[in-house]
Amino acid sequence: MAPTTIRTAAARKRAAVSGKKNDEAFARGATKSTTIRDLLAYRLHVVANTISRSAAARYRREFDVTLGEWRTIALLAGYGPLGLNQLARQSGVDRGQISRIVAGLTERNFVTGTHDLKGKPVSLSLTGKGRKLFQGLFGAALDRDEIFLGALSAKERAQFDGMLNKILDVARRVENAEKEKSAGSSA
Repeated sequence: MAPTTIRTAAARKRAAVSGKKNDEAFARGATKSTTIRDLLAYRLHVVANTISRSAAARYRREFDVTLGEWRTIALLAGYGPLGLNQLARQSGVDRGQISRIVAGLTERNFVTGTHDLKGKPVSLSLTGKGRKLFQGLFGAALDRDEIFLGALSAKERAQFDGMLNKILDVARRVENAEKEKSAGSSA
């Protein structure tokens, strides 16, 4: 057994009670994190992954697309035409993975593009079939948003949106500062 494995029922119960106390302390506004579950980045990650898993299941079932395909289609619908590098940057996916996603969508006639002399895509956009698929997917995404945001009052929605924007702004500043520190330490 790994050293972190809880071995007895009593130990499991103590851990569950301790976890519950941590959750309650966090809800009361406690700022000192005592476990990874208390960390903002971890909590956001868990929420995002939980939402993404249910989205992936629905989009696969109703539209036969993966989450990566849905995000690619949505980016092209909203911001296309895009080059492969732009698409990779905006989706937060590495170029190789986005290339494979685009190849699959092109093969299924959802995406088209102009190509360079080597046959690599230069400018990608949705086909008519891709735009029709996007409309269905986006409708499902809006339905899902309403389910999640329906847990909040109108006032809470506005506050939540403001809080997310503030956290995103700080996250970008911290990310840039970390990049500058990393660039400085490698020089």
